[in-house]
Amino acid sequence: MAFPHRPDAPELPDFSMLKRLARDQLIYLLEQLPGKKDLFIEADLMSPLDRIANVSILKQHEVDKLYKVENKPALSSSEQLCFLVRPRIKNMRYIASLVNADKLAGRTRKYKVIFSPQKFYACEMVLEEEGIYGDVSCDEWAFSLLPLDVDLLSMELPEFFRDYFLEGDQRWINTVAQALHLLSTLYGPFPNCYGIGRCAKMAYELWRNLEEEEDGETKGRRPEIGHIFLLDRDVDFVTALCSQVVYEGLVDDTFRIKCGSVDFGPEVTSSDKSLKVLLNAEDKVFNEIRNEHFSNVFGFLSQKARNLQAQYDRRRGMDIKQMKNFVSQELKGLKQEHRLLSLHIGACESIMKKKTKQDFQELIKTEHALLEGFNIRESTSYIEEHIDQQVSPIESLRLMCLLSITENGDARCSLDTHYGPEHLLTFSNLRRAGLLTEQAPGDTLTAVESKVSKLVTDKAAGKITDAFSSLAKRSNFRAISKKLNLIPRVDGEYDLKVPRDMAYVFSGAYVPLSCRIIEQVLERRSWQGLDEVVRLLNCSDFAFTDMTKEDKASSESLRLILVVFLGGCTFSEISALRFLGREKGYRFIFLTTAVTNSARLMEAMSEVKA
Repeated sequence: MAFPHRPDAPELPDFSMLKRLARDQLIYLLEQLPGKKDLFIEADLMSPLDRIANVSILKQHEVDKLYKVENKPALSSSEQLCFLVRPRIKNMRYIASLVNADKLAGRTRKYKVIFSPQKFYACEMVLEEEGIYGDVSCDEWAFSLLPLDVDLLSMELPEFFRDYFLEGDQRWINTVAQALHLLSTLYGPFPNCYGIGRCAKMAYELWRNLEEEEDGETKGRRPEIGHIFLLDRDVDFVTALCSQVVYEGLVDDTFRIKCGSVDFGPEVTSSDKSLKVLLNAEDKVFNEIRNEHFSNVFGFLSQKARNLQAQYDRRRGMDIKQMKNFVSQELKGLKQEHRLLSLHIGACESIMKKKTKQDFQELIKTEHALLEGFNIRESTSYIEEHIDQQVSPIESLRLMCLLSITENGDARCSLDTHYGPEHLLTFSNLRRAGLLTEQAPGDTLTAVESKVSKLVTDKAAGKITDAFSSLAKRSNFRAISKKLNLIPRVDGEYDLKVPRDMAYVFSGAYVPLSCRIIEQVLERRSWQGLDEVVRLLNCSDFAFTDMTKEDKASSESLRLILVVFLGGCTFSEISALRFLGREKGYRFIFLTTAVTNSARLMEAMSEVKA
């Protein structure tokens, strides 16, 4: 059972234009170094580049050899070197070392640095410090929107999460604003804008400024997308910390989907080779199971295998003419479907093996108990055991964060004592980002607070304590969960075959907070009546709405909603919103700084190198 779109569902815009634009711009930049050249590519950019311009396209534009930017001397004999890199200081040092080595050897070549998605002043400063600013030419490849699927655009900036939510570094916000500006230039203005979060508000304001500077570009255009919703990842950490149980999410948690494709190893392909598989709507088998709860997937695939067999068997009674038609028209399609079927069956078996080994059921039970606020003592001892067994530090950290946020910082045991000192920095990061929240105010006074309170009257001391505690990031998950009804009350079993609400993406135990907020705001067309929720989310200053007159927007465009996740979104959230769209007659389009999951969040915060 796939998610069929309602017959009245609005058409999605064609995002292939974004790929063509990016390709043309890159070719234009490469051609500014006429003649043969070697191209050095940063590892992070290899997969996105492959989706835009493959090796043969690069070769057509006189790229001779390709090298990976890495910490070793380059053996290029070319007279022209081109560097395609992210704007990072370490890349500048790398380029400087090559250029300076050439200078020492008395060798002159041409150097070009292409920054993607933009260049930062700090990078040019480093080139100047290193004494090579005059030797290289710098350009920008403003490639920040990669269509991974018909309804999913990724900026492929996984570092956005750590840079902004941990370091407070705001440099990527301009990249987001530029990307939104490009979308409104290509697909018309967005009549209705909503957002929540400090980063969302900044990105929105920067974007609005860009629109005003180039006033008139989108004026008079008919909007193709009626609503845009910007959301910060830290508004909802809980959803991102949960284990995923929809097929696409599980594939991501188990094998890591990278830039829209996955490497299936020999255990999946049942051969001695690994296979790189593109996962998107073009894979007909995958498209029908991607949003399904994992418990339904096996049944669906075996039914599909039976149907396929029946189609193969039809050829038994065919005469020559029918056989010729069958071979020319159907056989190729059937073989392709057969190949995909066996891959996904292999993936399912591999997931099952891994999950049985780590007692997935017990893990999910603990997560559900945390979400619902039951059996906290049992859950805590489960987590303690998990830490002591040292199965996976990343997993243990994730469970600790989930316990801490769902219990509003009141984790009944000091779990970090189970960890060695090498994790101290990681804990400090998790606290700073609000993933490990401290105990509720009044429980513990810091030394500073108790000193201050001795000097002032009790009443004033109370106020100061309140001020201190509001500085520590607090989670009000329980209260928010009640207000928004995130834990469905179900009589009897929750039927995962026929989902009744978005909670199916977590086996019926929990409706993703991020998706519930989006649903509620779209229903009201504003934040009205959600003041208490916004206050509990500590976002009172950062929830905004901006409506323009809808006279130009067609009813079709008003059912298209672009959701922008700043700091990453999970496949579970994508599946949940696809479900909501189907129920309400909307279509959602997703734009994320990168696709994320619980392990990626923890790795971004970790200072212990794996």
